[in-house]
Amino acid sequence: MSPSFFEIVQLSNGDYALRRVDDDSAPLVKISFSSEAKEMMEDRDMAVAKAMIAAGIEAAGNISHDIELEDEEPEALDVQPSYTLH
Repeated sequence: MSPSFFEIVQLSNGDYALRRVDDDSAPLVKISFSSEAKEMMEDRDMAVAKAMIAAGIEAAGNISHDIELEDEEPEALDVQPSYTLH
């Protein structure tokens, strides 16, 4: 299977979307900002959308990694305490 390439595009309604370059079907992710949020970002909404999508991809990768670790033998893992900082 050939690798997929993705692009972030601005849709006609102003939303941002992540989609496959070679596929015109529904986007994988859509981000919509309110008018108030757009004003607060002062024309940096594309940069914020990119950061949000990158964070989502990283989080999905971490979840996938956690699922793979659960499949391994418990004694084979070096268990570290986990913390969530908000």
